[in-house]
Amino acid sequence: MSLRNLAPSSLHPPFGRYSHGIEIPAGWRVLRSSGQLGIDVNGTIPTDARAQAELCFANIAAILKEGGMGPENVAHVSGWVTDRAYMAGYMAARDAFFCNTPQVPASTLMIVSGFTREEFLVEVEVMAAAP
Repeated sequence: MSLRNLAPSSLHPPFGRYSHGIEIPAGWRVLRSSGQLGIDVNGTIPTDARAQAELCFANIAAILKEGGMGPENVAHVSGWVTDRAYMAGYMAARDAFFCNTPQVPASTLMIVSGFTREEFLVEVEVMAAAP
């Protein structure tokens, strides 16, 4: 048994590489991350949105690993960017993170006015599940 992609034929296809819905089997453990920002362990924050998104996903990978999971266990990813111009960089980092998964997660992407510090351009959180 695994996560199951839900793709009703009555819906317009997704605008990117994500699923409309993911079903989590009964009895599975669920992991929910906090929003991760593009900052490394030393406090370095790249100025580029894609580099920040890559750091967000690297942080998420560490959280998933700590929970005994990986990208293939992600059922939903939420991303926020501070400008429409940053969407492509975020989506490229997201797609790279999930490039080897059997299905892609459900996804939400929003444009927001800002985060706790002005230099942050991207924030990402996930919900994952495993047996």
